[in-house]
Amino acid sequence: MAQKTIEIRDLKTHFFTRRGLVKAVDGVNFSVGKGETLGLVGESGSGKSITCLSILKLVPQPAGKIVGGEILLNGVDLVPKTEKEMRQIRGGKISMILQEPMTSLNPVYTIADQVGEPIRLHQKLNRKGVFEKVKEMLTLVKIPSPEVRMKSYPHQMSGGMRQRIMGAMMLSCQPDLLIADEPTTALDVTIQAQFLELIKGIQRDFNLSMIMVTHDFGIVAKACDLVAVMYAGQIVENAPIMEIFDNPQHPYTQALMNSLPKIEEKAHRLYSIAGQPPDLADLPRGCNFLPRCPEAMEKCFQESPPRSEVREGHFVSCWLNDGQTS
Repeated sequence: MAQKTIEIRDLKTHFFTRRGLVKAVDGVNFSVGKGETLGLVGESGSGKSITCLSILKLVPQPAGKIVGGEILLNGVDLVPKTEKEMRQIRGGKISMILQEPMTSLNPVYTIADQVGEPIRLHQKLNRKGVFEKVKEMLTLVKIPSPEVRMKSYPHQMSGGMRQRIMGAMMLSCQPDLLIADEPTTALDVTIQAQFLELIKGIQRDFNLSMIMVTHDFGIVAKACDLVAVMYAGQIVENAPIMEIFDNPQHPYTQALMNSLPKIEEKAHRLYSIAGQPPDLADLPRGCNFLPRCPEAMEKCFQESPPRSEVREGHFVSCWLNDGQTS
């Protein structure tokens, strides 16, 4: 079994708003081993990005707060860490690629300045050392003519090039964990495939652990070893990649799978999941998926289902998989 780089135990991140308590992340559990990639999937608003921001302790303040659980990075809990201590971890031990590079890169600084910032902060190199390291990282992510591109500004580069620049920034200090929050959303299909292949190649070379947030099960199938399906702030199912495709257990996972168009089947109308995700400030009693679930039964109205292991490494939160339920 792979050594665990990151282990999330019963993580709870809540927002205290005028409308009431919003349980954006509510008892999340998963782990990622050395060199493994976890795909975190689910509809918009399910809590994927807040889970990732919680790992970095970048939850929007003052409304947001981690109220419970553990975030173990190489066995060390990050929850009690101070802001000063987290600054050494962000970019050094954990890095994050955001989904829109144009809003993540500063338009008034050159590529060299921005890629070099984490290097100066964490590696304490002199000016020449930073220059060489930036050049090395741009070469690593296959930026042509890196000496020229270092002097460029973000607006002078294409979307695919900007996303590669973000990758160079995040990988410059060789972190233990890389979080990619929908990194291919703004890219066309061809560039998307090239970028994924690039990231996976770098991951193999440096034996990085990775969490990839996405809506696309095609990306999950291509890039991930493990899958965690998230709904209304909770992980409803997680399993190894082939297990989740061959044997999805939760009705929500099955619905997501059914939403994928199939080339071999002609359909007059694509499948869609009925209803809308719940308001996190006003969750239903019992199972959060209850209002949209075609398999709902009486017990689902009374209690939230426990997390149970249906096969080795395959966990589901659903009363259909509870041994006491007929």
